[in-house]
Amino acid sequence: MIGKIVEGGLHLEIVVVGMGYVGIPAGALFADVEGIMVTGVQRRSERSGWKIDYLNAGKSPIGGDEPGLEALIEKVVKAGNFRVTDDTSVYGSADAILIDVQTPVDENHIPRYDSLRQVSADIGMKMKKGALIVVESTVAPGTTQFVVKPILEEHSGMKAGADFNLVYSYERVMVGRLLYNLQHMPRVVGGLTAECTRRGVELYEKICKAKVYPTNCLTAEVAKVTENTYRDVNIAFANEIALVCESLNINVHDVRRLVNSLPFDPENPRKNPYRNMHIPGGGVGGHCLPKDPWLLKYGLDAYGSFGFVPKVIVESRNINDFMPKHMKELLIEALDERGVELGKASLCILGLAFLEDSDDTRNTPTVSLYEMLEKDCEGLVVHDPYVREHEGVNLTNDLDEAIRGKDAVLVLLRHKQYLELTLDWMRDRMRVPVIVDGRNVFNREECLAAGFTFKGVGLPRS
Repeated sequence: MIGKIVEGGLHLEIVVVGMGYVGIPAGALFADVEGIMVTGVQRRSERSGWKIDYLNAGKSPIGGDEPGLEALIEKVVKAGNFRVTDDTSVYGSADAILIDVQTPVDENHIPRYDSLRQVSADIGMKMKKGALIVVESTVAPGTTQFVVKPILEEHSGMKAGADFNLVYSYERVMVGRLLYNLQHMPRVVGGLTAECTRRGVELYEKICKAKVYPTNCLTAEVAKVTENTYRDVNIAFANEIALVCESLNINVHDVRRLVNSLPFDPENPRKNPYRNMHIPGGGVGGHCLPKDPWLLKYGLDAYGSFGFVPKVIVESRNINDFMPKHMKELLIEALDERGVELGKASLCILGLAFLEDSDDTRNTPTVSLYEMLEKDCEGLVVHDPYVREHEGVNLTNDLDEAIRGKDAVLVLLRHKQYLELTLDWMRDRMRVPVIVDGRNVFNREECLAAGFTFKGVGLPRS
């Protein structure tokens, strides 16, 4: 059993390391369970240190539409069951420690585990015997066993699986559904040993209302990166079909609708399998999809028993990385039709976040497009109603200011605000009426009828 029995019932101390899109909702959910006290640990850095006081005031630092999160944080803070600190001495009394730190990859697609290694060392120096350590951050297969485990053992003097329990259990969160997914999506718990797995399952059953699947840590690690790689590959397929449709001068969204019309027969899925062609677009962003295929490949390269290059995975990642460049190609073509040189054009990009109606800018393709255009055009601004600032980007929250006097508008996101835009309003404010749509926000025929030069991903060029 995790925790200890005290007068009045079970008492369990949980520490969640990293107050981000996973750590905050997970910590709040555990803190809402009777008998559980949660402490969040956050570095008081220049970029993220403000979250400590913000959360301790009962407020959510996560912007956008996030149902229930603000109210839950306020509730558990007011009840005294959730607090945040930068004091790592709290590791010493914790029954369970969840690690939710950033695990990016560098320009060569190699995992950067600086935070993970430092946190593992800090935990190892302070944790008590019998503690349950859970890695929730997305990592390359083999990381829990070959990176985290040795660090914890070295700094604690204890043995994983005997003196403390080590588990890998990944989240399935989605911005806009953080609380819902943590509670209602099935949970995968992979332990170093069978007892580690049992302890992990026992913990997550306290907040997860769906099935909890037990396995080993390596299988869980592979499952996590495979889930996201599967989606990345499917998006790449959709993007490639979009380029095919552009070349053939037809609408990819018509093709997608017809492909997905094939009915699924659950009684005979092998003979009539489900089709779910994804939606193409101007790029792929988010914390997971742009890096998890590389984490999967890294784990294979580092710990696989024979040499193998996952060509479909690698090429899919390259296709998705190409899409912002394709947006620039469409822009140049559209401007050329209007007799405008890119070097003399003033441009606006709609959408900085990677996901509609959120403020999450992690690995957003807008930055890639921005960097491609910044030095080649006369003026460039990005509009987003949710994102307040982003280093290196000329950003505004004023839509009128963003569009006024521009020679072209490039659409990278389907924020609700953009779906409500009218063509007359835009044309009256633009210097040259050009739209390049990477998210199927505008209707091509309506734009052409309104006098716009229009290009879109997967749409006829002429």
